Amino acid sequence: MSGTSLGSLDLAALLCSRVCHDLISPAGAIVNGLEVLEESKDEETKSFALDLIRKSAQTASARLQFCRIAFGAAGSAGAEIDTGDAEKVARGFIEDDKTKLAWNLPRVLMAKNRVKLVLNLLVIGTQAIPRGGNLTLDPVGEGPTVGFKITATGTNARVPPAQAMFNGGGAGHAIDAHTIQPYYAGLLAAECGLTVSIAAEGDAIVVAAR
Repeated sequence: MSGTSLGSLDLAALLCSRVCHDLISPAGAIVNGLEVLEESKDEETKSFALDLIRKSAQTASARLQFCRIAFGAAGSAGAEIDTGDAEKVARGFIEDDKTKLAWNLPRVLMAKNRVKLVLNLLVIGTQAIPRGGNLTLDPVGEGPTVGFKITATGTNARVPPAQAMFNGGGAGHAIDAHTIQPYYAGLLAAECGLTVSIAAEGDAIVVAAR
């Protein structure tokens, strides 16, 4: 893998920062909801606070489950992961009122790093449609060497700045808590013998690992 080299301690620290970034918003909302609940005597306000706490707790749980597989160990070295489980956490992390996911991978046991790669590519796919839209995940080939293609469509779809980080960045592209995720996706792809690409194809943005 070309580009900037990152030590294992820095990689671990920056991935932890990325996970904290995903969790800080729902955790903060839970704290705010609890404060409102404690201070309010109005039943309508209390109901609002409870609803905020409930939704934020669900969001935090979904993000934790996703991060456990996408960034964490999720089993021993060489382990396989059920793609059905991966689909479940991906939907919980990605889907909302604005964004929908079409998951076209068959349900099989797949090498852990390939599943982690899929989830990381999906994150990059969401970055291509900041105003929401549709993500479609398709296999490229089959068997143990399968690759992946994610097609992102939506209003103002664009190639995100992640592209430069797939190969370790370079001049003007520092690896930090904001860019560690696509950098990590590039590492996963290299480990799987695949190369990541991202490009506009008509009105869609296609993220692929082949």
